[in-house]
Amino acid sequence: MLLAQHIDSLLYRYQCVVVPSFGAFLTQKKPAFLQKESNSFFPPSKELSFNTQLQTNDGLLVSQIAQAEKKPFEEVLRLVEQEAKTWKGKLRSEGKLELLPLGEFRLNPEGNIRFIPADKNNYLTASFGMSAVLAAPITREVLREEVRSLEERIPLTFTPEQREETGIKPYFKYAAVILLALATGLSAYTWYRQQTVADGLVRAEAQKQVSRHIQEATIFGAQPLELPSITLEIEKKEVGIHYIIAGAFRVRENADKKIRKLREQGFDAHYVGQNTFGMHQVAYGSYADPKQALDSLHQIRRTIAPDAWLLSKR
Repeated sequence: MLLAQHIDSLLYRYQCVVVPSFGAFLTQKKPAFLQKESNSFFPPSKELSFNTQLQTNDGLLVSQIAQAEKKPFEEVLRLVEQEAKTWKGKLRSEGKLELLPLGEFRLNPEGNIRFIPADKNNYLTASFGMSAVLAAPITREVLREEVRSLEERIPLTFTPEQREETGIKPYFKYAAVILLALATGLSAYTWYRQQTVADGLVRAEAQKQVSRHIQEATIFGAQPLELPSITLEIEKKEVGIHYIIAGAFRVRENADKKIRKLREQGFDAHYVGQNTFGMHQVAYGSYADPKQALDSLHQIRRTIAPDAWLLSKR
């Protein structure tokens, strides 16, 4: 009689299987866990144990064997008790008893039975087919050459879209867009206002010079005087410059490579300088007119680089 195999099949369905006159095999659920020594993840399982105090026949094991082998209940009970007696005798004489596929029994120096379950059995049917997964630890090492090669393939750009991926909430996103629009509008209005003031100063100075010559012609003679041409040079202050940023690089050499590549494509690319993060910025081009800068930005975003953005300096 293959008694150990019958016990093994019952443990998939029941938490306790009693072997009359020997003891009871018990299962208890164990959650998934990580073994740090081997960096292995183990799935949920049922942990097998043995209790020598539970020896009273509950009919489960005997009924299973009687039905499988088509024998009377009393005959099977007698055979099970006889097999249990044989197990005890072997355990006392040899000090150990191996029951496959359940595990191994051993006697300690005090004469108590110690059960060592087999590791290959998982009696939790929900984890059927699952095995331990080895997860190698992640080792991070930053090397200058790796950074250079990475930036040659994928330029590191600081754009509003990328900053949104760092966990900024949606309403911060809309606030940033509104602030960008207000800043651009304010720059355009400031430029227009200063241009208007400068033009007014030119007109006022020209009118003053014309009036002075007319007064001189009236006072010093009746004959009309030929007024000399007046050329006034008024220095106009630079109100601002607007850059369309193509990328920001940690290494200056990569920024220069990007400039040469953009110039080959027909752009008036140039080096802008370092930002507050110490990154070297490269621009597709620069514009004094904010409206022209916005139009060019929209065109570049639609056709070339969706992550391009506008940088305004005064």
